[in-house]
Amino acid sequence: MSMLDSVKHAVHTVFKESVETVMPVSTVSQFREKGVLTPGEFVAAGDMLVAKCPSWQWEGGDASKAKEYLPKDKQYLVTRNVPCTRRAAGLEMSVEERALDDGEDEEWTDTRGLAPSSSPAAGAPDEVEDIDGPAPIAGNSVPESGAAQATVSAGAEEDVPDLDDLELEDEALVQDDPSAVQMRTVGTAAGGSGGGADDFVKARSYTVSISYDKYYQTPRVWLFGYSEDGAPLSHEQVFEDMSKDHAKKTITIDPHPHLANISHASVHPCRHAVAMKRIIDQMESGAGEGGRQMRPDLAIFLFLKFISSVIPTIEYDFTMDFDT
Repeated sequence: MSMLDSVKHAVHTVFKESVETVMPVSTVSQFREKGVLTPGEFVAAGDMLVAKCPSWQWEGGDASKAKEYLPKDKQYLVTRNVPCTRRAAGLEMSVEERALDDGEDEEWTDTRGLAPSSSPAAGAPDEVEDIDGPAPIAGNSVPESGAAQATVSAGAEEDVPDLDDLELEDEALVQDDPSAVQMRTVGTAAGGSGGGADDFVKARSYTVSISYDKYYQTPRVWLFGYSEDGAPLSHEQVFEDMSKDHAKKTITIDPHPHLANISHASVHPCRHAVAMKRIIDQMESGAGEGGRQMRPDLAIFLFLKFISSVIPTIEYDFTMDFDT
């Protein structure tokens, strides 16, 4: 971030924390209507994630940072030693289309992946976009002030990459999704024989955690990375594992809400509710008349699905069959 953007983010963070101290805790479900969760729904969704994906577990965190609206032993979710074997830049490919003549004056499209260096944007400096989010969800009694109006930019919604524009079909959310990144074990012997240290493939790893954001009423993901040798990654190294469209834009570095004096990378939650609502609508519209309705206890699976577009090489577990 530039100095100006860093200052704006810091001011917005102070404003957000101030509002949360007087903001009432949401108790009315608006999951299907707005894509948001109450604290109770967040806990139920976390319980479902832990039950379906044992690599995830609840943590209480620092007792001094506990939120009174969440159970003491269920403050946030965490999964550790999550493998990250490739950098996100390695997945970026340009697409070249060319018309092919099949001999009958009909055109076909040939899509070919090009090396990342051939992209016109390669080497161009990233433009840092504002991450200031919209005001809290309508319906909450939050006091307004001139400072608040100056802090939250009215045009910020347009600056955030389009997480909410994801087109996710039902098949993309079930366990046999061919596009889903498959889990693998860090430190597995390359030959599968359980040999010596020279046989092991080293990879970066991450601790991934999910907290409840009272201001935006959505889950929020936090990332702390380690190098192949177990040393903490620098902020710049962490950005290497983020989608280029989101690194330094919707990815911010902030203190973890439940851990003392430890900064994490985080996907800013200002557009999470919009993205969740879009996915809910897509899934329910595909079910036809009399079809299923998305339940709040499935919310974190949906959340982790669209977050995977931001951190495509961090291979956490989140897949399940939504018909079960």
